[in-house]
Order: sequence, then structure tokens, then C-alpha cells
Amino acid sequence: MANQYKKTMNLPKTKFSMRAGLAQHEPERLKDWDENDVYGQLLKKNEGHEKFVLHDGPPYANGPIHLGHAQNKISKDIINRYWSMRGYQTPYVPGWDCHGQPIEHKVEQMLGTEKFNQLPTVKIRELCRKMAVEQVDTQRQGFKRLGVLGEWANPYLTYTHDYDATDVEIFKAIFDKGAIYRGRKPVHWCTHCHTALAEAEIEYGDEVSPAIFVRFEMTTVPEGLEAYEGRLWVDIWTTTPWTLPADDAVILHPEADYVAVVVDGRAEIMAEALVEKDCEKFGYESYELARRADGEVWRMSGTDLCHNKYKQPIFGDQGVEGEFIYADYVTLDDGTGIVHTAPGHGVDDYNAGMRFNIPVVMPVDDDGSFYKGDGMGTGGPWSGMNVNDANPKIIEWLQERGTLILHEDITHSYPHCWRCKQPVIFRATSQWFVSMDKTGLRKQALDELSKVKFYPAHAVKRIGSMVEGRPDWCISRQRNWGVPIPAFTCEDCGETVMNDDTLDKVIELFRKEGSDAWFTEDPASYLGDACVCPKCGSHHLKANKDILDVWWDSGVSHTAVCKHRDYLKFPADVYLEGSDQHRGWFMSSLMTSVGAYGKAPYKAVISQGFTLDGQGRKMSKSLGNVIDPNKVCDNEGADVLRLWLASVDTSVDVPCDETILSHVGDAYRKIRNTLRFLLGELEGQFDPATDAVPFDELEPFDKLTLAHMCEVHDVVTKAYSEYRFNVVYRNLYDYVTELSNGYLNATKDRTYCGGRGTHERLSAQTTWAHILTMLVHDLQPVLVYTTDEIMQYLPESMRDGQKYAALLDWYQNPVDADVYQGLLPAYRALVEARGAFTKSYEEATASGVVEEKTTQAARAELTLPQEQYDALAQSGCDLAEAFVCSDVCLHAGEELSCEVLPANGEKCPRCWNWRELGEDGLCERCHDVVARLADEE
Repeated sequence: MANQYKKTMNLPKTKFSMRAGLAQHEPERLKDWDENDVYGQLLKKNEGHEKFVLHDGPPYANGPIHLGHAQNKISKDIINRYWSMRGYQTPYVPGWDCHGQPIEHKVEQMLGTEKFNQLPTVKIRELCRKMAVEQVDTQRQGFKRLGVLGEWANPYLTYTHDYDATDVEIFKAIFDKGAIYRGRKPVHWCTHCHTALAEAEIEYGDEVSPAIFVRFEMTTVPEGLEAYEGRLWVDIWTTTPWTLPADDAVILHPEADYVAVVVDGRAEIMAEALVEKDCEKFGYESYELARRADGEVWRMSGTDLCHNKYKQPIFGDQGVEGEFIYADYVTLDDGTGIVHTAPGHGVDDYNAGMRFNIPVVMPVDDDGSFYKGDGMGTGGPWSGMNVNDANPKIIEWLQERGTLILHEDITHSYPHCWRCKQPVIFRATSQWFVSMDKTGLRKQALDELSKVKFYPAHAVKRIGSMVEGRPDWCISRQRNWGVPIPAFTCEDCGETVMNDDTLDKVIELFRKEGSDAWFTEDPASYLGDACVCPKCGSHHLKANKDILDVWWDSGVSHTAVCKHRDYLKFPADVYLEGSDQHRGWFMSSLMTSVGAYGKAPYKAVISQGFTLDGQGRKMSKSLGNVIDPNKVCDNEGADVLRLWLASVDTSVDVPCDETILSHVGDAYRKIRNTLRFLLGELEGQFDPATDAVPFDELEPFDKLTLAHMCEVHDVVTKAYSEYRFNVVYRNLYDYVTELSNGYLNATKDRTYCGGRGTHERLSAQTTWAHILTMLVHDLQPVLVYTTDEIMQYLPESMRDGQKYAALLDWYQNPVDADVYQGLLPAYRALVEARGAFTKSYEEATASGVVEEKTTQAARAELTLPQEQYDALAQSGCDLAEAFVCSDVCLHAGEELSCEVLPANGEKCPRCWNWRELGEDGLCERCHDVVARLADEE
């Protein structure tokens, strides 16, 4: 029966395929973008407009892209596409961090350490550069496949000539302010990689260390303990026995009280607060506290005990002494309240020692082994031994001499090298530093951070606390692959030579020939008149071998890229990276920018969490839980990966696994099918430019629906501007779901069965066109391939005059906020009423009141509270259409209720609605449509 009316229906028709085939079709579309320079068109479209510059933090050129890379680059692309749609010009220059130890480490592994060490520096650098170039191209192709638009043919690379020169340019600016100095201070030292490490290159992990309590013999006697002269000791605690050969002080808390415990005829000084705990631990069963001549317990503060002396624990028999000093960081939680200190092996100890002029002794070489010799400054009995191997030997030695009180192993968090994963040591070496306080860099950086907008807002506390607590920045490294520290040594007198003249010449050399020239050219050949030692007048200068910390290298991109490329701007509008970059790139960028220019390099900072597997574990090949973005693109498509990224809260760690991606794939299909459904009644049938109905003339149900659409669009707009992609996703996905179950399901009767060109159908098509346009525009930053695909099927006037979705302008609501907001109470009343009807309908069919399993066979008696009744009554909305039922009788009452009853009338064979049927067996609407079509034939 229905088949005879099929040709009279407006059934959906579209060439936009239901099956996406993303994995097959995305590469074709990407090729088209490349060939037609869509990125260039994007810049040209907004040429002359205000710029929005998201400055790309350089990933390390090392291996294929991983899921963290994908999260990072997709996020940046979403942001750039959004702001471009808002009318900003959005130049995006991707970059790579190409210097540093990881690449050099790979080259060493490839060649073998013995052969590597035999190669000249220039050859090592050549191999490192070759490896970096290969890695850059591999990653570039991976990023492009994700649909990321950018200046891929001209990225920034940290090994180029101009970039090398910029490193020294910023170095000079900070040097001239007096913040850069060379000093012998303890730094994190990797004995495996043979280099100093910055805090950003340190990872923390648990280690088991030997904690020992040791007694040192006093050589001075504090006032009041004269009776114990010759049998007076000080008890200390340490977790690094191997640092005892460098011991030259013990540190007490200045305000703590110290007493002398008398046991076995000797007196041992320790903190009064720890006496009971320690004596029990030491097995001192019968002890008493030393007393003064007047019978009072002897006690003195850390400040009062300062400058007393003791025998150095290893070399004391040679007459070497250590000194009592104090510092606030000594705690009374563990140990004895007195800690041994070797200023060469710890930053806190170094700083404390400097205040009391304690010498810095360093008996450990680059390999982590003791220098050979018999006296202070060597390993003494453990000469040539690795420090970790020496630990048990030193403990045994102390035990033999009766000075070891107790040995116990403890597990604690300990710093490890970020690359080789081996534990590091603190070791005083001559390095180059940026002072945090000499020129007020710390305070200025904190002041600048207060002007920066952080997403999430609390992230400012993290980087702020790091700035407050960080030591001077060690910027020198002992490697081959990097930009040299521009310092020279006079070969005649040993003076370090660095001044404006030499720095200017090095900048000129690097900009012309690159930093390789540092290792091949005689300084006299490029320094000219600047090749002179200011101390002795010699012209024999030798180029030093230290290179700059790789974080300095990437940190100066604000100048090498944002300043040196005139189509960008400084400071950048946004930096976006993982939360670990608060101590990495965010930090080094801040320090070099504030150090050179006195201002932060960014107006806003977005920090993101890390990618984890579905169980919240870190992804690793050994666990087999890695999600490879290249494989996802090959199997599911990049748009599914992009939709996953938009679905999660990137401000915290985000999970991803095959199950999660499968759910995202389902969501993608729902969105795609909704777009296709909308297109089915528009493609080739309707063009808003000629057919649209003005908002004021739309059917009431359509007006309410568009009011809600405007509301959703404004929420999505705000979420994009605040970089809350998951809010964008949640609102659009919920909206699509709501459309499918509500408005589109309700109005397909009008679009399928209504007469072509009738006001009712045109009103629905106008609404569908607005919804489709909004969805395509709002989804474009995320579903870049899908929205681009649909462009070719959209009516011409819905394309903003563009061929590519990336070139669309941001969608503008059809009415102002005050208009649509005035309709929202009626819309919300409608939603609530529809919910009540659905529930009552289910109860009616379950009880047999309504026998037909379709809402069209039902009618409703609906009671609404007065406010909702008034809102819906005044709106004029056809509730029967909205509920997809035969009739709704509306009543005002105390509370919401709905009674569902069987429909009156009969089922129309053409539209399946229950109506009064005419002589031809059709409802009035279907009769008119069929009759008119017959007249037209």
C-alpha cells in the first residue's frame, strides 16, 4: 500500500557516503591540501587581520611520533583552526629540537663507545645532524597525516645557522646584564653520560641507600664539657657514605638544643629532641646526659656550637679538621639533628658552606671514581674506586675503627638521568651558570608570570613554585652535539676570555657558517682585533669545549622564531605543552626571555596531562599497551583520533586504548550519520540563499529548536576560546544525540511527506540548514577531514564561498542572544514535557492501553505548571509534532503529568500518522500533496 506513494515522498538523497572510509580517503584529501596549499590559502584569507600566534614547542627529533605527540599537535591544530575561523591570521611554524645528548647517545650506540671516542668532534656532529634530519622528516610526515596545517616546508630547526647565532645573541644579552658567571658548584652529574644535567633533565625514582650513623672525634671542647676532653664525639647521619672523604663540616639547626649523651665513658653530642629515639636505636641501654658543674643538664644551641672542630672522619689522623656550622634546613625528624656535609656534593650543603667559608673539596672524577692519592681531595683508602662500589667498603672501614654506630638501608626518592636512567651524583665542577638572584632574574620572572594567563589557572602555582625554589641555572654541558658556550681560554695565562667584542664575532661567525666552525676554525681567523687576552695581552686564544644546555637551545625559540620571522610576533599568544614543561621549555623560555628582554615570551600557557593506557598506566612497549597514532590513522582514520582528543580533559592525564577508541568510533559514526541525515533533505533540494524562511516567519517548533541551537553554539564558542575541547565535544555530541531522538525524528514527517515548496517544509529545511551549517562549522577544528569531505555536497550558500572547510568563517547565530534566550524557557518546558510523554507512552504500551508500537498511534492529555503552560502556549509550538503523536491536549495544573491514550482517527497510509482520513483514504495534508503532484504531471 505504501509503495504506491513512495514517488510522492521527499525521501533523503545525498552522495555523502554513510561509510566514511577515513583510512583510505584521508590521504587523498591530504594530498589535495598539499597540492593546493590550503595552509597558504588560510593565511591569505585573513591577511592584514590581527595575528594569533601559537608558538610550537619543539619535540625532540628522536623516533616516530607517539600518542603524546599526537595529542600535542592535534590540540595546537584545533586551536589554530578555531582562531582562524574567528578571523585571525594564524601562522603556525612547527619546529624540532635537534641538539643534545639523546641523539649523540644514539650515534654512540650505533658506532660503539670505543669508535665513537676516537672520532673527531666535527665527524660526531656530522653524524648527529644526519640522524636529526632523518628523524625530523619521519615525524613531519606523521604530524601532517594527523591533519595538522602548518609551515611544514619551512619549520624551525635548532641546528641551523641563524638559530646557532641566536643562542649566542641571547647569551650576550644576559651576559651583559651580569647574570652569567663561571663557578665551581655542585650540579647533577651523570657519570655514565659524562655531563652536567639541569633539573629538567632529572627523573626521580626509588633507590635503596645505606643510611649510617657515625661518630666524629671532637678536637675542640665546648664550654661546660671540659670534663670530657679527649673522649668527646659528635654523632652524624648520612645516606651517602661515599661522600665522607670530602667531609669538611657538620651542620646543626641554629635554634635546636643539643646535649651530650654519656655512654661507655665517652660523651656524644646530638639533638636533645632525638636522644630517646636514637639511644634506643643505637642500643645505648644505660646512658645519662652530661651536666654542667652546677648540676644542670648541659645544652647548647646550634648557633652557640658553631665553629667547634672535629677530626675529619677519613683523613683526621693527618691533622685535617672539620667545622661546626648551622643551617635552617636541618630537621629533627630523623638522624641525630646533625648532618655531615661535603659542599662539593650537594647544593644545600654548598650554599651553607659558602656562608661560613667552608672549602669545596672534590675527590671524584668525571667517571664517578675517586681520584688516586693519600690525602684530602682524593679517595684515600678507596683511590680509583667507583663511589657506589666504595659505599660498603667505607662502612666496613668505619666499623673496624669503632666509629660506625649503626648501618641501616633505606628506600628513598633519588635523582636519575633522563636519558640513560642511571642514578646521578652531585658533583662540584667548573660550569657556566645563570644567576637567579644577582640581577633579580627570579623576582622579575615571578612578576612576569603574574601577567600570564594559565590554562588550567592553577598551573601558575606549579611553575611559580619552581621559579621560587630553583638554584642557579647550570647552562654548560660536556658533550659534542650542541651550540658551544662562546668562551675562550688564553693559552699563555689561562684567563677565561669573553666580552662584547668576542661575542659579536661569534654571533657573526655562527650566522654565516654555523656553530661547526667553532670546532674547525682558528679563533684568530674570525675574532680579528678581538683576539686578545685582556689580562696578559696574548693573542693566543683557544676555543673552550663546553656546549649550551639543550633547554637553552629550545628556550631561545622566542627570538630565533617569533622575533626573526617577521610574520610572527613576540611575545606569542600561546605556548602549549605537557605539564612536565613547567620545568622544561616553559621555564627555559621564561628565563631566557626575561633575562634578555625583561618580559615573558608568552601571553598564555596551556599545560596538558600525559597519555596513559585504559588502566591509567604509562604506555610502554614492554607492557604492550602502546597506542601508535600512525596505526590508528591507517586503521580507523585521523578524525577518530582527533575526536578522541577532543573527548578528553587534556588538563589532566588522559586514558586511551582500543576499547576507548572503539567507543569514539561509535560516536564518530553517530555524528557522521546525523550530518548525512541533515544533508539528505537539503542536497539538490534546498539552498538558503533562495529558499530560506526568515527567523520571524518560522514555525514555532523550529524557532524553539534554533534557540537551543544558538545556545549550544555559544557554549561551544566559549569552550573553544578557553581551550576546553572536552566541553566542545560533550555539548556537540549531546546535541547530535538530542537531535536524532528529538527534533530530526519529529520533523522528518514534515520534510519527507510535506509538499515541496510549502511553508511548513521550507521552515523545517531552513532549520535543518542552520543546524547542519552550525555543526559543520563547529566540528571543523576537530573533524578536519570529514567536514572537508561534506563541503562538496553542501548547498553553495552554506560554504562561505570556500572549497575547503579549513577556510570557513566562524558560524554566526541567526538571531541575537536576547532573542533566542527569550525562547529558551519554552524550549526547556518542551523538553521536560516530551520526557513526561515518553515515560507515559512506555507505561501505556506496557499495560496495553496503546496497542500499536508507535507513538503516532497515541494521543496525550498533558498537564503543566502554570509557568511552563504559559511558555508553551504562548510559543504556539505544535506539541503533537514534537512528541510524534496524533494529538496533545494541554492543561494547566499544579504539577507536570501526562496521560497517554490511543489516537483518534485512522492511520494514513502515506505518512502513517493517525488522522481523520478523506474519501481517498489519505489525511488532509497527504491528499493535498498527492493532488498537487498529479496536477503537475
